[in-house]
Amino acid sequence: MSNDFLWVEKYRPRTIADTILPDGLKQTFQKIADTGELPNMLFTGTAGLGKTTVARALCNELDLDYIVINGSEEGNIDTLRTKIKQFASTVSLQGGYKVVILDEADYLNPTSFQPALRGFIEEFSNNCRFILTCNFKNRIITPLHSRCGVYEFNTTKKDMAQLASNFMQRVTTILEQEKIECDKKILADLIMKFAPDWRRILNELQRYSIGSNSIDSGILNNLADKNYDDLFVYLKSKDFKKMRNWVVNNIDTDASAIFRAIYDRMADKIAPQSIPQLVLILADYQYKNAFVADHELNVVACLTEVMANVQFN
Repeated sequence: MSNDFLWVEKYRPRTIADTILPDGLKQTFQKIADTGELPNMLFTGTAGLGKTTVARALCNELDLDYIVINGSEEGNIDTLRTKIKQFASTVSLQGGYKVVILDEADYLNPTSFQPALRGFIEEFSNNCRFILTCNFKNRIITPLHSRCGVYEFNTTKKDMAQLASNFMQRVTTILEQEKIECDKKILADLIMKFAPDWRRILNELQRYSIGSNSIDSGILNNLADKNYDDLFVYLKSKDFKKMRNWVVNNIDTDASAIFRAIYDRMADKIAPQSIPQLVLILADYQYKNAFVADHELNVVACLTEVMANVQFN
């Protein structure tokens, strides 16, 4: 699937001015773009808020050479020793700094990659800057925190109304360019359901509009079923990476609601002989949910046990 086809890439903001961010954060990044003083940075916040978009926009506005490394796919020490070292150690043809964007940096190995990255940040400080993005900053080791400016992308309720309004205008323009009709109330309901995960909203709109030229109320009715259909596919194929990404993207959903949704949909997805086992697993983790400190870890542990012990249709 090409970038030109994906709306999230086709309409990705290329400048800080075009991003959907709280005013204070946007002004901070605009100042960096205006002065050209790019520090090492750590962007943290939930999925879809624009962390990677801001990193790319800064590089584009400052006309800097950059590469993007996805921590969930290339989070091993060999990537650091070869791909990143080769890029960071050479002089930019554009002049100025080179930039390494480490996307999903919380997936980088904390015992090999992250400690080694400390030395790289210092060794190539004259030539290269590093921008790390993550959903959970507690998974980034403390020495990297001290070497980077930390920027929180979390959105307050005070900011939400204005950001949702700005995104509504942006999406309306996108739908007009794509010649897709959509009722404004349905669009507003969709935005309020998933805000501030702007990426997910755009992905859902594109998915639903394929083969049609309109968005109707069906998009709201079908979202939950489609979401859990995807999860069952990942569980059946024992795709741990995609399952974990699913949990991260649904972390705002109460864990108890996730367990209940799996229970309600299991009849057609699970082999009959495995249904009792699934019920026991769900009940066990539902109980643990009241006591655990890390709800994401508890959900991932539950789904991992499901993958290992349950047979699917």
